[in-house]
Amino acid sequence: MKNKQQIVFSRKDPTNFFKTLNKRINHYFKENNLKRTGNWKLYSKAVLMFTLLLGPLILLLSINMPTWLQIVCMVITGIGMAGVGMNVMHDANHGSFSSKKWVNKLMGSSIYILAGNDYNWKVQHNVLHHTYTNIQGHDEDIDAGRIIRFSKHAKWYSFHKYQKYYAFFLYGLLTVNWAITTDFMQTYRYLKRKLAYGKMPHPATQWIKLIIGKIVYYCIWVALPLYVGFAWWEVLIGFVLMHYTAGIILSVIFQLAHVMPNTEMPEPDTEVNMKNTWAIHQLFTTSNFSPKSKFVEFYTGGLNRQVEHHLFSHISHIHYNKLAQIVKETAKEFSLPYNEYNTFWQAVSEHYRQLKEMGKKPPALQVR
Repeated sequence: MKNKQQIVFSRKDPTNFFKTLNKRINHYFKENNLKRTGNWKLYSKAVLMFTLLLGPLILLLSINMPTWLQIVCMVITGIGMAGVGMNVMHDANHGSFSSKKWVNKLMGSSIYILAGNDYNWKVQHNVLHHTYTNIQGHDEDIDAGRIIRFSKHAKWYSFHKYQKYYAFFLYGLLTVNWAITTDFMQTYRYLKRKLAYGKMPHPATQWIKLIIGKIVYYCIWVALPLYVGFAWWEVLIGFVLMHYTAGIILSVIFQLAHVMPNTEMPEPDTEVNMKNTWAIHQLFTTSNFSPKSKFVEFYTGGLNRQVEHHLFSHISHIHYNKLAQIVKETAKEFSLPYNEYNTFWQAVSEHYRQLKEMGKKPPALQVR
């Protein structure tokens, strides 16, 4: 098996698509005298998302309330958990939340109260996903192990024909896995492969940060509720409910961007070279949804505009609405795809159709 880091994207862009697009994007920011990072809109939204995440927890720990209201609180916490992840942590760990590095680092560290780890997330998302988007064996976002088959290049098992029924239920386990096993396995794997986004951390430092982060996380979400008098089974139910709510929101949003009938999953040639340049590759492998929904754009942190995000991840999502028209027109001008679904439910329906298609039995040589 060839080294996963050997993939090389084409450098040939005879039409100068990305150069032209970059020039137009730069002109937009210069003409409107705007910073590429967040502004008061993003910062006020961050306050709202942190309130949704921590407000219900504070209420639960402070006052007695009926069971049904406790359940509502934990669902809201899950909504806030996904909201902080998409609107705050995501921009910050891309370096686009603020022009100040220390602010990005602080806001990026919010991942520790979301059950994650910044080193692991940056490697998986910024390095592997944003570089090798939809390339089987390289982009871990389309690798769900054996249980779900997202790519036609992945091995097929007979139970995949049922994934159209069970996949959405499993999506809710995403952040539960973060909290329990995923981070430990990723740290081991990424350190062994010497992967990093920026400076490579010392292995001992990373392991210490990971362990301390998990201890702090469990103190907030498990030990503290137990300390104030909640029964262990109440804490367990609340913990799972919170994570399942956040997990299904995040998973569905992620899948609508890449595991769709209109997105490609290309493979490198025998020399491990890709057909297209990196930028053009992003257009073929990424899709938008709900471009006219202000609520979807607000809550998802602009992740409904993944085309713009993948091309300009260093720019805060608050600008994507304006950049979208520039990107769309430029793609059309250069006869390149601009994948987009008009509504959220249309995109969900198409993702379901893709799950169904990937669950079908492929040619016999791939069958397991």
